[in-house]
Amino acid sequence: MFTLENDLLKIGVKKTGAELCEISAVKNKTQFMWDANPDVWAGFAPNLFPIIGALKDNTYLLNNKAYNLPKHGFIRDNDKIELHKQTQDSLTFKRSYDETSLKVYPFKFEFFITYKLKDSTLDVIHTIKNLDDNTMYFSLGGHPAFKCPVHNNETYTDYSLIFEHTENSETHMVSLTDGLIFNETAPLFNNTNIIRLTHDLFDKDALIFKDLKSKKVTLNSKNSGDILTVSYHDFPYLGIWAKPTGDYVCIEPWLGIADSVTHNQDFKTKEGILTLEPGKTFMATYSIEIHKTHLV
Repeated sequence: MFTLENDLLKIGVKKTGAELCEISAVKNKTQFMWDANPDVWAGFAPNLFPIIGALKDNTYLLNNKAYNLPKHGFIRDNDKIELHKQTQDSLTFKRSYDETSLKVYPFKFEFFITYKLKDSTLDVIHTIKNLDDNTMYFSLGGHPAFKCPVHNNETYTDYSLIFEHTENSETHMVSLTDGLIFNETAPLFNNTNIIRLTHDLFDKDALIFKDLKSKKVTLNSKNSGDILTVSYHDFPYLGIWAKPTGDYVCIEPWLGIADSVTHNQDFKTKEGILTLEPGKTFMATYSIEIHKTHLV
């Protein structure tokens, strides 16, 4: 594990998948991330590329050829990611295309992810470079899981997610069999900015939002106040998820989304797909701010 520390925060990043696995307070040792209990869910914060969620039949079509990719792509759990650069306040990891990746994703690319500490905020910076001669198609996103409750004298239902704006968004329903997105929606917000956390909130899988006005969401405890805030200005989609038995909540900024049940599997017309011209670079950042009252 690679670590980075300033006066307030310490982070840890696994080499495998360049996965963030620790955010903790330097002074009081409070842990803010889920512990990846394998009996519940063995993830900390997988990095999602070049797809988000599931493909229909785990397959996409590109220029009349079929390719297979697992859910969320091939960066998570990848052991070919290397530490590219380390500075006093940042860690940058890199995964380049190779013969293995070209078999499932026929583009020459470089994927970089940088974790940068600034005071009590961690920036997660994604950089994608198209080294190919063709336009590149991709999605990317984050999947950080935050401990909930954070403090020993609290329960899961003491916690809420508070969005920066009043919302009337609906959640897009997910197939429990294959993870695809139904055309149906379900009401979630009703002129409010709060989602109160309960374990049964996730009985039907993730809450998926396509049209939130908010670009910030705060994990709040009714007992100990605001815990942390995730800012995702570069990301149009947001997922909220946990295993119903897990004491955590994932706040997932996405550039892209799983296939719909009616999608024809054409990668170029996939909802939320990004394009990057040859020789160009794409960047997107989300941030995790730990509120300082929990760091002293």
